[in-house]
Amino acid sequence: MKQDISIAPEAKSATGDVAEAFDDFMHAFDEFKQANDERLAQIEGRVGEDAVTVDKVERIDRALTEQKRVLDNLARKQTRPALGGGNGPEPSEHKRAFEGYVRRGDERAIQALEGKAMSVGSGPDGGYLVPPETEAAIGARLRDISPIRAIASVRQVSGSVLKKPYSIAGPAVGWVGETAARPETAASTLAELQFPTMELYAMPAATPALLEDSVVDIDQWIASEVDAAFAEQEGTAFVAGDGVNKPTGFLNYSAVAEASWSWGNIGYVATGVAGALPASDPSDVLIDTVYAAKAGYRQNASWVMNRKTQSTIRKLKDADGNYIWQPPATAGQRASLMGFPLVEAEDMPDIGTDALAVAFGDFRRGYLVVDRTGVSVLRDPYSAKPYVLFYTTKRVGGGMQDFDAIKFLKFGVS
Repeated sequence: MKQDISIAPEAKSATGDVAEAFDDFMHAFDEFKQANDERLAQIEGRVGEDAVTVDKVERIDRALTEQKRVLDNLARKQTRPALGGGNGPEPSEHKRAFEGYVRRGDERAIQALEGKAMSVGSGPDGGYLVPPETEAAIGARLRDISPIRAIASVRQVSGSVLKKPYSIAGPAVGWVGETAARPETAASTLAELQFPTMELYAMPAATPALLEDSVVDIDQWIASEVDAAFAEQEGTAFVAGDGVNKPTGFLNYSAVAEASWSWGNIGYVATGVAGALPASDPSDVLIDTVYAAKAGYRQNASWVMNRKTQSTIRKLKDADGNYIWQPPATAGQRASLMGFPLVEAEDMPDIGTDALAVAFGDFRRGYLVVDRTGVSVLRDPYSAKPYVLFYTTKRVGGGMQDFDAIKFLKFGVS
């Protein structure tokens, strides 16, 4: 008989109760396991999947995914800074000058301040740099909501390009006796990786009433308005960016079979089936992907995939009958797959023929995000009257820095 699975994640989001949302999420996962176990038993009993059971599994799976999304949003809201001014610490000189510019368009104080600092990163045409505390707030929020930035290396630079040398082949080394002659070692062969920074922008709008309200912390308002827009654009670029006026995503590098791996390419393990996992022991290809990475990279490795791929893999069990996907231990943490944290990146491709739908590895060693210091804001009270637009820009770059640190699972024959 068809059972009704009553899960209302949006209703829970209105309560703001993270603990209650987490309890609902775990309850949904228990229901999912029971329904999927029933489906697997039908397959093993050679009676075929019952349509009602399959529909039940799919409905609970969708609810489980939605419940996880709501839970993550609630956890993020707890860390979001309040917009009220309150009785916080005395604002800095830069913060007071910037607030005068944003609220009233008064440029005199911030021009004098940046003139004293001899700033070259701002001006009447390009806007003015936000205070350091506002830039730090934007950076902290981006780490929380930008999936790849959260697991990659992040480096700040003051120039437009970061150039990083690397050794193609290390120097010759060998064992020698205590008094034996030391032969001269061969010189290292060095090459250079370049990470140019590109302009990323957002343009939030404010009403005059908001700007006139002195209780509202206008710096925190700007940070909260632009972080989601920045994170969405970053997430796409870090995964699949083509490097043209944007970072180069890790999917944009050449992928080769792991047996043929060489520097400059990213290795992959094939499922052996076009657009699908193997019918027999499907979790084995995930194990092969894990062990395609060297031990040093597995210690801090993560899985990266989108929610549709995660939905497929969530149904798998290991040889002992245990689910290889496990929910987070507490609210705000990541789910795990085979003991490694799982990062949900919606810009990863869906499962399909020859799709590189799953990535695994140490992204902190493999992928580098480059931030140029400074976030600038240009106030525009004319283009959308009566609203005031704030053209906010920052410069970001990114690309692979260690091609052996990340591996793909390719849904193809070879």
